[in-house]
Amino acid sequence: MNRLVLNTLVATGIALAAPVVLAQAGADGMHARHHAERHEHKERAFRLPSERVEARIAYLKTALKISDAQQSQWDAFANTLRRQARDMDERIRARRSQGAEGRRDARPTAIERLERRQARLAAATERLNETLLAAKPLYAALSPEQQKIADEVLAPQRRGVRHGPRRGHA
Repeated sequence: MNRLVLNTLVATGIALAAPVVLAQAGADGMHARHHAERHEHKERAFRLPSERVEARIAYLKTALKISDAQQSQWDAFANTLRRQARDMDERIRARRSQGAEGRRDARPTAIERLERRQARLAAATERLNETLLAAKPLYAALSPEQQKIADEVLAPQRRGVRHGPRRGHA
């Protein structure tokens, strides 16, 4: 399993590093590299979740080696991920249109920020419950070897995650 993760990380690193290496070879190496990195970051930063979800689903299915007997549980899980990605797209588009319309009124009060955070956490809890509802039957249908892989790829442990509010956020 660790080898699969390592190979994926190495392949991703090589794919991401290629534009940078090519840019450095040019006459304006530093400027070209900076421009390429900014352009690449801008494209990644503004891609919608629905544009990325199919790649994640394909990766998970391959990593877990889903069999024909497990297909119905897999389909339910994958469809949950797809639906959640579409819902996230809608939220992002709404937020972007608000920004484009200039709806950045006065800075929200501490209470408003706390209420917004509460709403976001409630929505995240609902999404997590939906994911669990679809993941439990899938996990139960997996072999012990597949479950070990699922433990790594379905809900990876986040290292270095800070707890508490981010700087500048309540």
